[in-house]
Amino acid sequence: MTSPIEDLHTVRDYLRYASSQFAASTVFFGHGTDNVWDEAVQLVLRSLHLPLENNTLFLDARLTREERELVHTRIRRRIDERIPLAYLLGEAWFMGMPFHVDERVLVPRSPIGELIENGFQPWLGDKPVARILDLCTGSGCIGIGAASVFESASVDLADISLDALAVAESNIELHELQGRARTVQSDVFTDIRGQYDIIVSNPPYVDAEDLADMPEEFHHEPELGLAAGDDGLDIAHRIIAGALEHLTPGGLLVVEVGNSRAALDAAYPDLPLTWVEFSNGGDGVFVISEQDLRQWQERN
Repeated sequence: MTSPIEDLHTVRDYLRYASSQFAASTVFFGHGTDNVWDEAVQLVLRSLHLPLENNTLFLDARLTREERELVHTRIRRRIDERIPLAYLLGEAWFMGMPFHVDERVLVPRSPIGELIENGFQPWLGDKPVARILDLCTGSGCIGIGAASVFESASVDLADISLDALAVAESNIELHELQGRARTVQSDVFTDIRGQYDIIVSNPPYVDAEDLADMPEEFHHEPELGLAAGDDGLDIAHRIIAGALEHLTPGGLLVVEVGNSRAALDAAYPDLPLTWVEFSNGGDGVFVISEQDLRQWQERN
């Protein structure tokens, strides 16, 4: 039986082949794409270092044998090993920006990106932003995305994992933010000093049942970045308890809890959270002001 690479020669050939192979497989799309075609486009074009847009010029370009072997190997590994595409490529895109990723960090996919692009409005109002904390930062994508919008703000990227912080450091360098962004090793707020105008976090929030039922792709990601106890709120409880100490007057707390939203509402029935509605999909992200959090803590 001959290898497919003997019959496939052009970019167009491999886009068609990858699409067909993915469609016939059990791969799960949940790490940046949600369909066969987009997954094929990202795998083929980015493996060849070609742009994801305005690329029709290259569709009939012939690949070298080395390129054909690389693309074919990645297609097979995506299917056979169920490795998320971002790990095969070593990159993921967030807010239209590239980020280094590997199995030390979760693949960026938070809907918080849309909130950042909108400048955290209307909740932030006209409050000036000098300091931002990205708590449980992983790859650093949320904090670096915020730095790209709030161009005069300094940003701290905090995580308990030294492995994750090494990836975040590489992304600080990639986006040339060494003067405004830094990493901090901290177990939630344990080693955080000072106050911030915005604290934003996509912490671990997967409950034990969901973790056990997740598709195979998710088990390539670090469990430290996913698991958060029986109800998915182990870290969220600590963030809510400690945020006020680190928020400036008029500051904003933004936290993603995903499918653990119902459990959070049940745990804090009188906490005045605003759940964000997203135009581009996603849910389970709440916003609360420093003032509302302070008043709630005083009542309790």
